[in-house]
Amino acid sequence: MRLLHTSDWHLGQTLHDFDRTHEHQHFLDWLLDTLQAERTELLLIAGDIFDNANPSAASQRQLYRFLADARARMPRLAIVLVAGNHDSPGRLEAPVPFLGHFGATCVGGVQRGADGTIDVERMVVPVRNGDGAIAAWCLAIPFLRAGDVPRIETDGDAYQAGVARLYRDALDLALARREPHQPIIALGHCHMRDGLTSEDSERRVVVGGAEALPAGIFDPAIAYVALGHLHLAQTVGKHAHIRYSGSPLPMSFSEIHYPHQVLGVDIEDGALRDVRAIAVPRPVPLLRVPPTPRPLDEVLTALRALALPDLPTERQPYLQVRVRLDAPEPALRARIEAELDGKAVRLARIEVSASAATGDAAVPVLSLDELGRLDPAAVFARLYRERHDGDAPAELAAALTALMNVADEATP
Repeated sequence: MRLLHTSDWHLGQTLHDFDRTHEHQHFLDWLLDTLQAERTELLLIAGDIFDNANPSAASQRQLYRFLADARARMPRLAIVLVAGNHDSPGRLEAPVPFLGHFGATCVGGVQRGADGTIDVERMVVPVRNGDGAIAAWCLAIPFLRAGDVPRIETDGDAYQAGVARLYRDALDLALARREPHQPIIALGHCHMRDGLTSEDSERRVVVGGAEALPAGIFDPAIAYVALGHLHLAQTVGKHAHIRYSGSPLPMSFSEIHYPHQVLGVDIEDGALRDVRAIAVPRPVPLLRVPPTPRPLDEVLTALRALALPDLPTERQPYLQVRVRLDAPEPALRARIEAELDGKAVRLARIEVSASAATGDAAVPVLSLDELGRLDPAAVFARLYRERHDGDAPAELAAALTALMNVADEATP
């Protein structure tokens, strides 16, 4: 069986208030061509399909147009998608009655019966081939909040134990139903231990005080684990079959050098045979001028020398200008914009670094946009460490996380 693993599309995302519809559509069109060229049998989308829980009508049209086009071009393609922490489970599942017509299965959230028992069966998805026969089983587990997992009595972390139990229950059900030749694939959206993050654009998914999940939650009987959430493509530890595909587009300037890609996966005789990185073309470049913060006069000279081809607005590069200042410069933006006048570039961000004293390292000054993207848990941990010379107690961190999760769950 040939799979294609992708995640973190973040449809509807803007980069410093610039619309990115053109870039997302370019990716979706490329993905259709790639699915066809690769002769893909199963497409896995591991969460964060949309950038927020209340996606625009335009971004929803992009998703459903993609599914319709995929069905038209590849009638034998199966698609399984799960919700990420940016997605609204209910909104993502709303069109489920129609998604079957596109060969797609969506699991947005965990559902419980009247007795409180988790409906595990709906998360164990039979993957059918073009002839209608079951070719594989997929454990389609969406992003799990604290209230989503089974309640486990344990001396350790209850959330981690609950996640492990949910994957175990789903796996046991799949094992009971599968034929020997049918592989089991897991799909999830979570933060794994030792995963490399992009602090500028990834919302931490700390739940119940648990920083990250151990790879041991995935039983060796699972042939491949397709993960979403971390934007940098990576394997989990030394486990070649547990992977993040990464985001297909850079979500911030901190991801400018990421190898954005999707993963082609071949499974044979129920076991992983090969994983291939397929590079995603970047339709709009991200530029940093200069590469490191420099004094304003040097920056203005570099901008003056910037030569760019004449392109339509939606294809013009995004520009981050990096300046080091020793004193306030009220006319900074005006002077930068004057040098860029007539150039086919979009000024997305001015990064200002200031030195407190001679010999001090440059300290970045945060803009209002950057302040709005700060992770509250990270700010709390940093302030506590500075004031009390130590890490915050687990009880306080868990209480803050609980408050943050209540806000997330209340989002329409």
